Amino acid sequence: MQEPDARVSAARPGPLTGIKVLDLTTVVLGPLATQILGDLGAEVIKVESPDGDIMRYAGPARHRDMGHVFLNLNRNKRSLVLDLKRPEAVPILLALVAQSDVLMHNMRVQAMTRLGFTWERLQEANPRLVYCSAQGYGQNGPLADRPAFDDIIQGGCGLVSLEMATGDEARFVPTLIGDKTVGLTMVYAVMAALLQRTHTGRGQAIEVPMLETMTAFVMAEHMGGMTFDPPIGPPGYARMLAPDRRPHRTADGHICILPYTDRHWRDFFRIAGRPELAEDPRLADAPTRSRHIAELYALVAECVHAEPTAFWLAKLEAADIPCGPVNPLAELPADAQLAAVDFFPLVEHPSEGSIRMGRPPVRFGDADCALRHPAPRLGEHSRAILRETGFAEPEIDDLLARKIVIGSE
Repeated sequence: MQEPDARVSAARPGPLTGIKVLDLTTVVLGPLATQILGDLGAEVIKVESPDGDIMRYAGPARHRDMGHVFLNLNRNKRSLVLDLKRPEAVPILLALVAQSDVLMHNMRVQAMTRLGFTWERLQEANPRLVYCSAQGYGQNGPLADRPAFDDIIQGGCGLVSLEMATGDEARFVPTLIGDKTVGLTMVYAVMAALLQRTHTGRGQAIEVPMLETMTAFVMAEHMGGMTFDPPIGPPGYARMLAPDRRPHRTADGHICILPYTDRHWRDFFRIAGRPELAEDPRLADAPTRSRHIAELYALVAECVHAEPTAFWLAKLEAADIPCGPVNPLAELPADAQLAAVDFFPLVEHPSEGSIRMGRPPVRFGDADCALRHPAPRLGEHSRAILRETGFAEPEIDDLLARKIVIGSE
């Protein structure tokens, strides 16, 4: 067995060292955001219900409450189990808020209001608090109260219609693209608010709505003729919607090819043994290619099917034409680039044994993003966190005995 990589744990301070994040998020959207902040060096306290984050139970898993998705979204955090539905939990959370820089959640606003944790109340406890919430829909719109999940948002933001336009079938993108994109948006919003706080001394509330975030994401290149008023054409970016903009079938598999510049296109057709196409007027310049892009992609598909993938990779790489393989998920750790940068190191988890993780992709010249804490067991740090917050041991014992707080120590 490969030995766990000590360098993953022996990290320099991260760029967000000294920032404390109170993480009330669950599932994927929020936990991804708070994990990134933890990777960047922030101290992240994950506040869980007695049942724990639901993603703890998504298999495969070695233990019931330590599923693979949870392990991949909750490193660099500590777990405090606090039953927020009980009034006795209110002063505990407020004490934590008073000592935190950031609070993040992805509950509906109504749920946080019922619990008694409105922005106004938390701001009183800590005027410097950055309060970031993610909901399905912006709170000024008619859908403000509705629940939302990734699938629902993919339909609402136009992603499913794009799948229909290119494949004649209504399908979801087979990854949680909405959750993860909105999670990334939460990260940059929080860091911007922290930067603003250095100038103003004040925190603020941030709203990150899923539908609006994903609509902006999709329409950045798909506004098309709707950009102009009145519209001068339909929405959509033609190159993205071309039927043959897809991995092309070769003699033994598939390949991704993207001729982009004038030279790329001409060199591709020469390499493919179609020199007459290198002088085709449809290749004249970028605007002309754009008008004929569907036809050109179809020609690329026609050219590559007779030779194996390795043949095309060698020829195209030698000509510096953008290309790449179609990697099965199981083969990603063996990919030459990913293996060279040790992107999937093995690490030793205290309860789960040897696990493979995806290394944080960002590298800093004078800081570090690394594994400082493995994903925590449910309530693993409850007692320690309460002690650090200022609660005395008899108080902690009482809270644990009454199951307002649950710990695994």
